[in-house]
Amino acid sequence: MARSSELKFTIHLDEKKFPVKIEWEATDADFEGKRECDALMVSLWDKAEKNTMGIDLWTTEMLIFDMNVHVFQTLMKMADTYLKATNNLRVANMITDFAQQFARETQVLSDENG
Repeated sequence: MARSSELKFTIHLDEKKFPVKIEWEATDADFEGKRECDALMVSLWDKAEKNTMGIDLWTTEMLIFDMNVHVFQTLMKMADTYLKATNNLRVANMITDFAQQFARETQVLSDENG
């Protein structure tokens, strides 16, 4: 029997409509209730329009270094997803190489930052 799953985001805004708190919950999560996060990037493929739509939000408390780590990890995840979807190792490695270059430039992987 087919089943469905739900993913929900709750965005709390300040008077200027900037996110001050982001919460998420999912029916298949390994925890109960809502969990807080400081940033999210969601990409959706609209097959009818042949277009990617995205929602990119971060809280007013998000640190620049944390954003750099988030972007680096997202790029690495993108390379992994691309490889799984296409089996194109050459292009997946190109994405990984760029992610590593990004990490060096932003000092995400420097010795003092782990």
